[in-house]
Amino acid sequence: MSKLIRHLLVQEEGQDIAEYAVMLAVILVIVVGTIRLIGSNANTVFSNVASAVQ
Repeated sequence: MSKLIRHLLVQEEGQDIAEYAVMLAVILVIVVGTIRLIGSNANTVFSNVASAVQ
């Protein structure tokens, strides 16, 4: 029984999963922010080009 308790206390797999989840969340926030920024700038550029063509 004490061997099982020691194994559970030493086991760090849950901590690794939590760290990966936090890193994934940070990466997703950066990617979504970048896409929104590029998307709004691209919309402005396409509108300006469309106005210039007419």
